[in-house]
Amino acid sequence: MIVDLPNTTTAGISKTLVKIREEGGAVALGRVLTLVIDTEFDGVEEAIEAANDASREHPMRVIVVAHAADGIDTDAPARVDAQIRVGGDAGASEVIVLRALGAAATDEESLVTGLLLPDAPVVAWWPGSAPSIASTASIGAIAQRRITDASAQPEPLGYLRHLARTYAPGDTDFAWTRLTLWRAQLAAVLDQPPYEPIIGVEVHGAADSPSTALLAAWLGLQLDVPVAHEVSDRATGSSGIHGVKLVRRSGVIELNRPEGNVATLTQPNQPVHDISLPRRSLRDCLAEELRRLDPDDLYGKVLRVGLARLHGPMDEAIESPSSSPVGSEA
Repeated sequence: MIVDLPNTTTAGISKTLVKIREEGGAVALGRVLTLVIDTEFDGVEEAIEAANDASREHPMRVIVVAHAADGIDTDAPARVDAQIRVGGDAGASEVIVLRALGAAATDEESLVTGLLLPDAPVVAWWPGSAPSIASTASIGAIAQRRITDASAQPEPLGYLRHLARTYAPGDTDFAWTRLTLWRAQLAAVLDQPPYEPIIGVEVHGAADSPSTALLAAWLGLQLDVPVAHEVSDRATGSSGIHGVKLVRRSGVIELNRPEGNVATLTQPNQPVHDISLPRRSLRDCLAEELRRLDPDDLYGKVLRVGLARLHGPMDEAIESPSSSPVGSEA
C-alpha cells in the first residue's frame, strides 16, 4: 500500500500513519529501531529495497530523506512531499519517504524528529555522498549508529583517512562490513595446525578498494606483523579484494578471489580448496550493521591505529575527499 502526501507537514504524516493503522491494522508494535536514510533522489529506490529486505530480520520504521545531488536550492519555495509505504510495499517495515525542497530541506533533523519511533534506537545511513563528519551531521547527531560507504565517495582511500580523523564511537562503514566473510575465513585458517606464527602478510586488491586497505590494516594490527598492501588497476582485475597471502616458516597460505564469488585456498601439504566467498549485497551489509547498536570498537581501532601503520597506496590517498558519489565497491 502506497499513500502519497503532496505538500504536507510532519503532523500530517503522523496523522496519516495513525489512520492507516486504524483502517488496515498495521501497527508499529515489534519495530525495534528507526532507520533514517539520507540519499539523493536517484538513490531512493535502491536504498528502500535494501532496507525492506533487511527489515525481515530487523522490523523497523524507515525514514528516507531525499534531496537533489547538486545541493539545496534555497531560493525554491519551501515544500515537503511525502509518501508512506506499508504492507507488501515495505517488507516488514513501514517506509516514509520525504522529498524536501527549498528552505524545508535545510534542517533534516527537524524533518524526521517527529516521525521517530518513541524510545527506540536511531540508525543513520548515507548510501551515497556522506557528510563531512557523520557524528555531527544533522541526522547523525540524533543516531546511535552512523553508516557510511567509503566506496561510494570520489576518493575512497582518502575518505578512509578522513574517517580515521573524524571517527566517533557509533560510526561504521560498509567497507568494513564487506570484510566479515574474509575475516571469518582467515581466522578459521589460522585456527588449524600447525599454529605457527605468521611472519609476513600480503593483501592484494583494486587500487580504489577501501575494503582492501581495511583488511590489510586489520591483519597488521591483529597479527602484529608488517603487511604489504599491493594494488592493481581496476582495468586488469575485478573491484574489491583480490587475495591474501600469509607467510609462515613452513610455507605460504593463499586465499585468492581474483573475480567472481569463489575463492581458492592453498595451504602447505594440503589439497587446494574452492570456497564460497560471495560479494556482499547492500541488504547483507545493512542487515549485519543493524544487528548491533553499540559502538564497534574493533573497527574504530583498525581505522585509527591500523591504517596509520600501512605503507603504500594509503600514503598517496587524498586527505580531503569531496562529497559527490561515484558508485560502490562490489
